[in-house]
This record gives sequence, structure tokens and C-alpha cells, in this order.
Amino acid sequence: MEKQIATEKRIAEFTEKEQKLKRNMRHIKHKIAVISGKGGVGKSTVAANLAIAFSLHGYKDRVGILDIDIHGPCIPKLLGVKGKKYQVSPLGALPVIGPMGIKVVSMDFIVESQETPVIWRGPLKMKVIKQFLSDFMWSELDFLFIDAPPGTGDEPLSVMQLIPEMDGTIIVTIPSEVSGDVVKKAVSFSRKMGIPVIGIIENMSGFTCPNCGAKIDIFGVGGGKRVAEDLNVPFLGQIPLDPKICEEADKGVPFVTGHVDSLAAKAFKEIVKKVEDFLNTEKRSESRPKENQHEIGEK
Repeated sequence: MEKQIATEKRIAEFTEKEQKLKRNMRHIKHKIAVISGKGGVGKSTVAANLAIAFSLHGYKDRVGILDIDIHGPCIPKLLGVKGKKYQVSPLGALPVIGPMGIKVVSMDFIVESQETPVIWRGPLKMKVIKQFLSDFMWSELDFLFIDAPPGTGDEPLSVMQLIPEMDGTIIVTIPSEVSGDVVKKAVSFSRKMGIPVIGIIENMSGFTCPNCGAKIDIFGVGGGKRVAEDLNVPFLGQIPLDPKICEEADKGVPFVTGHVDSLAAKAFKEIVKKVEDFLNTEKRSESRPKENQHEIGEK
């Protein structure tokens, strides 16, 4: 009898959590995952600056970013809110408020110290991601960007299964052929999950010498655009390699706020417009496949 009562209690708690998550997500107009096939492509930097770019485009106080990199979160550092802690209200935990009113949720705000490693397996990671979505008071947002760790593992899989009616994924790559090959896996992953690919961003796309003005293609050229054309997905744009992006990131200052006339900032503005166009277009280039999403990862 006690076992049955305990089981019924767990089922009730699970159902309540599911309903709370769905209610929370209904207050967010657009949910977009920023993913990459491999690490080292500047995905988190792109995600942070993209959130700022949307805020500057007329969505101030209406943008959130969820950092689901459980083992190596860096969104708080990039947005200058590293070391802050969550506030708790009677209705739930409150996201940390970053620049331009961006609401930020990250594992970084929970760990005891910056040296504390998070040594978790898949089920625990899925549980905490679910809590991030259901137990935090995200309030009314126009955009929620989800910064996922590289690859197609537990974290991106969990968030795509948990968030109802996700609008799509933005895939970040660099021009190199090696990175391009891995991007194809990220596109296939998104399609298998039934999530539209909003487009591909080619980061670190060429470096302009500050002395002579010559453009140097350090990581090759055009890899992201070629992959987008090969896979018939939108190409959102190229973000040039700019040392100031790294300098500002180390200071916790989003690049696009202080360098509005730079080529990189202008590229982000164009990407914002293309994402808006995609979301405003009823006919999506991606069709949702028939695979049962919940079977993925369980085989």
C-alpha cells in the first residue's frame, strides 16, 4: 500500500511539473536553440551577442537566454553577470538580469565555486534542465535562446524533447571543411527531432589586417555557406574574426553593444532580420519528420 501511495505521489509530482513547464513556455513567443556540431566555433559568444542584438532591435526586456552547458557554462561570463546568484520569490526562482534586461539562467549561478566540477550523468542533467524551464519565472518573453553544449548529446536532446513547439535551431560553424562535415550531423539531428533549421551562421569568417587592410582567411572560406546550400537550409550570414570580440568577452561586455559600426555587429543585425523573416514566414523550409522523437536516445 505504501509503495502504491509513493508511486501515485511521484506520478502526481511529474504531472504537475509537466503542466508547470507548459504554462511557463506558453508565455514565451519564440524558443530557439543555438547548437554546433563541434566545440571551438564560438557558439556561446554568438548566442550571447545574438541575444543582445535582438534586444537592441526592439526587444529590450523581452529576451531570455538559457545556458544548458552543465559542465562548462560561460554565458554568465560573456554577459557580465558571472558570480551572481538567483533570487527566490514565492512563485519560483527568478532569472538573473543581464544587460538590456536579458533574463539569464545557468548552472554557473548554482555551483559553490568556479572550481567546483559538475560530474553528472544524463538523467540528472535532464532533470536540472527541466527545472530550469519549469521552476524559473521567465515571465513574458518574445525570445528565449538556448545555448547548448557542442554535439548532439544529452543536453540538446533533453531541451528539444522538453520544450513544446520549439521554433527551430541556429547552427554555428566556422569556414573549415572539418567543421563543415560535423555541421551536417547537427542539421540531421535537428531534422530527426522534428525541429526546423532556422539557418547556419559561419563564425570566424576571415580576418582583416588592421595595418594593411588585407583579408586573411585563417580558417578557410565559405564552408558554412557551402554546407547550407548542400543541405538546402538557410544561410544566415558570416561573422568576421575580430580580436575585439575576444577582448570584450573576457571583460564580460557583449561586443555588439560597444562596436555598433563594426563589420561583426552589422553581421549580427542582418542575422536578426533573417531570423525574423524566417519566423514570420508561414511556409517553413523544414517539414517535421514522422519519427517518434521520444524514441531517440532510448534505443
